[in-house]
Amino acid sequence: MENDIVRNKKPFKPVIVLLYGFLILLALVYLLPLAWVVVTSLKDDTVIMTSPWALPEKVMFENYTYAWTMGQMGKALLNSLIVSTATLILSMIIGAMAAFAIAKLQWKLSRLTLLYFMIGMMIPIHCLLIPLFVEFSNMPLLNSILVDHLHLFSEKLSLKDTRIGLIIPYVTFSLPITIYIMVGFFESIPNELFEAAVIDGCSVPHMFVTVAIPMARTGFMVTGLMSFVNNWNELLVALVFLTKEELKTLPLALSKFVGPYHTNYTQMFAAIMIAVIPTIIVYVLFANQIVDGLTAGAVKG
Repeated sequence: MENDIVRNKKPFKPVIVLLYGFLILLALVYLLPLAWVVVTSLKDDTVIMTSPWALPEKVMFENYTYAWTMGQMGKALLNSLIVSTATLILSMIIGAMAAFAIAKLQWKLSRLTLLYFMIGMMIPIHCLLIPLFVEFSNMPLLNSILVDHLHLFSEKLSLKDTRIGLIIPYVTFSLPITIYIMVGFFESIPNELFEAAVIDGCSVPHMFVTVAIPMARTGFMVTGLMSFVNNWNELLVALVFLTKEELKTLPLALSKFVGPYHTNYTQMFAAIMIAVIPTIIVYVLFANQIVDGLTAGAVKG
């Protein structure tokens, strides 16, 4: 018995110690800046200038109150939530249907269609800001149909300064990576499951809903999180398309704390924490599903 215990005991390996030491160091690299932002958000402006690395002498919870009220973080938080959630839902629905058609339906142009969507991954959204702004400011085709012919509106239709005008480019540029990842997950599902569903009388839409979506739920978690976080933190497109205060998202609200002659650093750090907390909550809640989705397909058999 004792010999079996000694035999099964794993020998000490310095490589394991080095690996864990590296992981701990990597965790500190990511956590220390966040901790510094939390500490700084509770300081006074004079303290942060004289001793930026010291602990606050007096805890200033007023910074969060100021950031929430004067910075209108509550309204900006709601706008970001609406835009990011709508983009997430639309990109997941459209991307999943396109990925299922490419991965499981037999048609000649499936690989070429996938290549077409992958080309979209190489085009940054910022390269198209000017033409998008021009088109969304006037919408000449829709205006000619709705205003000039059908007389449905008294004014020219414009998507500028609307949430829809922000959601459309967000969805468009979220689709390539969503389709690319979801194609891999759908291809990993055995074809025998779909053949059995066909024998039972399932149509293609029914197979998609009852077989494909449940089997690829980890892929939905990964692509959904990527889409949500990217659009939650997006600044430049929102800066170009939104000018109304009541429609501005969180990144735009953070820019209010930076002025040409003065910057409210402590209130800005408090606002940053308000903006970061939702993404941290999402990561904590879905950490296991994210890891499963990223490692899916790494081990076969």
